[in-house]
Amino acid sequence: MTEADWDDSDDDWGDDDDAPSETVRCPSCGADVYEDAEQCPACGEYITRTHSAWQGKPLWWIVLGAIGVIATIAVLSAL
Repeated sequence: MTEADWDDSDDDWGDDDDAPSETVRCPSCGADVYEDAEQCPACGEYITRTHSAWQGKPLWWIVLGAIGVIATIAVLSAL
């Protein structure tokens, strides 16, 4: 084997310098904050993430879901 066979200059060895980092807006000041950050570096406020099943759903979607649950319970109780 020659030295050219061992040329690994184009290999990635875990360098994440080019990797795009996800950012979100701070709810207090609106600055861009890394997704994994606990605190905003601009204003110092803690970043809280709420993951609710109802978050972002329109009212009609919630009402339709509730009607579906009630109808299912009514049908199953009639059996």
